[in-house]
Formats: sequence, structure tokens, C-alpha cells
Amino acid sequence: MQFQINKINLLKIKLMPFVNRQLEASIRSLLYAYPILALTGPRQSGKTTLLKTILPDYQYVSLENSSERSFAINDPTGFLKKYSSKVIFDEAQRAPDLFSYLQTAVDESGMMGQFVLSGSQNFHLLERITQSLAGRVALFKLLPFDAWELREANLLAPGWKSLLFKGFYPAVYDRDLPPAVFYSNYLETYINRDVANLMKVHDMRLFRNFIGLCAGRVGQMLNLSHLANECGISQPTAKSWLSILESSYILFLLPPYFENFNKRIVKTPKLYFYDVGLVSFLLGMREEEDLQDYVLIGSLFENLVISNILKNNFHRYQLQEFWFWRDAGGHEVDLLTKRAGQFHVFEIKSTQTILPHLFRGMDYFDSITNGKVKTKTLVYGGADNHDRTEYRIRSWNEADL
Repeated sequence: MQFQINKINLLKIKLMPFVNRQLEASIRSLLYAYPILALTGPRQSGKTTLLKTILPDYQYVSLENSSERSFAINDPTGFLKKYSSKVIFDEAQRAPDLFSYLQTAVDESGMMGQFVLSGSQNFHLLERITQSLAGRVALFKLLPFDAWELREANLLAPGWKSLLFKGFYPAVYDRDLPPAVFYSNYLETYINRDVANLMKVHDMRLFRNFIGLCAGRVGQMLNLSHLANECGISQPTAKSWLSILESSYILFLLPPYFENFNKRIVKTPKLYFYDVGLVSFLLGMREEEDLQDYVLIGSLFENLVISNILKNNFHRYQLQEFWFWRDAGGHEVDLLTKRAGQFHVFEIKSTQTILPHLFRGMDYFDSITNGKVKTKTLVYGGADNHDRTEYRIRSWNEADL
């Protein structure tokens, strides 16, 4: 398949509507409550664009710039005299010793919203914040677009299948890039840059194969031993590589709910990716026709829905925790959260036909928790939303708490 980016595509770039990010409201509100704000997230998720848009009166300093980085590292006192307040420091982790000076600066000034930090090497950024700035920072996570953001900008596809390979990264929409072109370059850049900086991976080909094997296990419970054996690496190496992918917001592990309603509950996490388009690319899918009769389509749909619910949680700053639940007898709840002692549970199915058996898992969980389930939501592949006496029926693009 040959991709072309022609003059028509270039013209489309100028016509793309602006996408309002849900996280904007939370950043604005906490700008007056904390001296430092920090924005993390994967590369290309729109962090710099968001900060420049909502904080136009802030100076922007990128520590990717070698001269600025050298200034910050070699003369942090002079650097913070020049950039004393209302400054965005992008890729702040590139000058690690600066963080202790930031602590002194905000403690002395007492100013709220004095500095904003952002970065894509989230492991290093969060490590420095924990060491030097604990209690002084409001942390935010910006992931690729969520369905609400695309819908508000009239960019959301009417059918979910096209989104499985298109994904949600801003560049695919802003620059009208063919998804395969974007994801191919994204992977090469991520592997060659971030992985090399995070730890010494001697065989990049093997690491790329590891990511592909993770994609093939999307929606499944993690078996680290099998994953390591299939990739031809040790279990500690597999655990370390998985940690890199988690800290870079490439994938996440959904933990099981542990409360002992049943002693035979499953205690192994399930594996998902933050962006389903990346999963599909890793699995060799390039367009909607590739999805026909694909055995993992149910798992991909589940990933689409769960990742969108988690993105809403981060982007709306809801601070909820999520789990799945399964017992050895095969009873399962795809996703659940807990508020004020009551559960909100979700069943996720790609079908467009609503049948009684789809509610069994939620009903069973309700029975063993003695009626502690407040809402039961079926998320399906159809377009209609409606409420029944005991259940909420929600389309794939409107699933929420």
C-alpha cells in the first residue's frame, strides 16, 4: 500500500478545527492553588500545544534546546533569575538539578502558578518531582484525544471500527496523516529516543518485537513468564520493559479488584494500550477492511472503550480508580469503579444487538456484593443510548460514569 501526502492534504491541515481539551478547565482552576503545575503524557499527545494555548502570558522555554539546557544545568541560579515566574519549562527532566532550585524559588516567593513543567520522559520527570517538589505540584496527565473532544470538534468518526486503526493521536487529525505513516514514525522515534534514554536496550529489534507481542495480548490477563519466553528474554527484562512502556503511557495494566467476595478470584492484571490505533498498527492492520473476521476485534473494542473511560478520568481530573473483576468460575465484570462504598460496573461488548445474557456478569457481581452496585452499564457497538429499570445502555462513544 502506498501513501501520498498531496496538496489536498496540505490544504486540509489549515482547515482542521481547533480541538478543545477537557483538561483545560482543571489546569486553569489549580493554577491558583499550587506554585507548580506539571503536565505529563506520551509524546505527541498535545502537551505543548495545550499549554501555549491556555497560558499565552507564560514564557515558553524548551530544555531540548541545548543552550537553554546548558544554562539551566551550569547556572541554575542565573537561569531562574532570567525565568523567575510565569514560565513553562518543557522537557524539564533534561535539567535534573534544576528541581531543587525550583523548590527554593517557590518556597521563597509563595506565588501560585509560578512555574509549569512538562515532559515526555515521564519516569524521570515524576522521579524528580517526587524527590524535590512533593506537595508543591499539581500533576496532570494529557493523553491522546478522547471521544468527547473529537465529537465536540466534529472529528469523531460515526463508526467505531475505523477508529480501531485510526486511533486518537492529534497528529492524525491535525495534519491529516495516514494512520500507518504516523504510527510507523512514532514507533521508530519512540524506540530510538525514549527507550535509549530510559535504559540500555541492546537489541531494539527485540524490544520492538516485545511491544508487538504485548499488542497481541490486549484485553488478556498478563502472563509475564509466557511473554518473556515467547520474546526470548528473561522475566526480569520483560518486567523492566513493561515498566518502560507503562511510564511512557504506551500501555497500562488494569488491576483486578481484590475484595474477598469469593476466595477464588483472579489476581492477575489485564493488559491494554492507551491508544487502540497503535495496537492495530502493531498487529498489521492498516484499514477497516483488515478487521473483517479478525479474532481480536472484541478485545480491540474493549480496549477502545476502557481507554476512553480512563482518558475521561484523567482529562476531567476525576481521580477515580478502576479495576476489573473475575473469579475462577468464569464470572466477570469488564470494568468497575467505586464511589462512597458503592460500585459502578461495566460490561463491554462490540455487538449491536442487546441480549439478556449480556447482563449476567453484572447481575452476579451485584448479588455477591449484597446490592452494593449503584449502576450497571452495558457499553455496546450500537449508536443508541437509553436507560432501563436496572441498566444503562450506552453507545461506545458515550460510555462514562
